[in-house]
Amino acid sequence: MMSVNQAKEVDENLVKEKEAAFAEYIQRKGLKTTRQRNTIISVFFRLRGHISVEELLNEVKKVNPRIGYATVYRTLHLLVESNLVEERRFGDGLARYEGHSDVEHHDHMICLECGMISEFFNPRLEALQEKLAEENNFQIYRHRLELYGACKDKDACNKRKNSKAAEARGA
Repeated sequence: MMSVNQAKEVDENLVKEKEAAFAEYIQRKGLKTTRQRNTIISVFFRLRGHISVEELLNEVKKVNPRIGYATVYRTLHLLVESNLVEERRFGDGLARYEGHSDVEHHDHMICLECGMISEFFNPRLEALQEKLAEENNFQIYRHRLELYGACKDKDACNKRKNSKAAEARGA
């Protein structure tokens, strides 16, 4: 099983490709390209992981404090419509957005205690799915695997949980 490393350097070529694809989508829809939208997509595609609207807003405000929640929210939905971004929900009531990963397809393990979301890819699992589909005369177009449980490292899990609680309190 390969864990997807969230700390790798940003691939600037990939970011530029995504920005260009979004600009093309906006043009096809007859919408205007704005500096605010450009800032939001530039920031988004440089982030890693599963980003909430609030997390993106916090990062965007570091670049342009005048950009508001509604603009970020609408831009994320345009990104989802354009198929450049996928909206994910992991059972905690928050929508998260995933733009790119170090592997094209991956699955998720979600800790129900601290909320950590780990991405992984397992070629044996992919092969098993294909074999099961073949045995059952079924064609797979796409799939989503989400494993819910708890971190085995309880100290690290508690630190993440306490850190998120402190963030929520504004500490």
